[in-house]
Amino acid sequence: MDIISQLQEQVNTIAALAFNTFGTLQRDAPPVRLSPNYPEPPPHEPTEDSANFAEQPKLMSAALVKAAKQFDVLVAALPLSDGGEEEQLKRIAELQAENDAVGQELQKQLEAAEKELKQVQELFSQVADNCMNLKKAD
Repeated sequence: MDIISQLQEQVNTIAALAFNTFGTLQRDAPPVRLSPNYPEPPPHEPTEDSANFAEQPKLMSAALVKAAKQFDVLVAALPLSDGGEEEQLKRIAELQAENDAVGQELQKQLEAAEKELKQVQELFSQVADNCMNLKKAD
């Protein structure tokens, strides 16, 4: 797998871990009184999943940190650019010109294919008409 795909996969992993962490904390954290103006929150009924709530944040934060460090390792493995920003802009311009040339060639091929398709459709129509005329003569 190339480095960019690995980076994308790692970002997805970090997002999933963050999503699960926030959801678990939201689900299992005991209610807290926000202000003296609010009534006392209802008592928290521990569930089987929330029984080890004290340990969950540590485990989840460790998983997030590990995933972030792995992402940093992947970023560090990216190849360095040669020549700085000017060289990159020059390379981008070259690639854009190449892309335009290939796009024009593809457009020409598409037009030729459409022309050929019209010819085939016309021939098919003529053949179908001839077949119909032969059946009527019988």
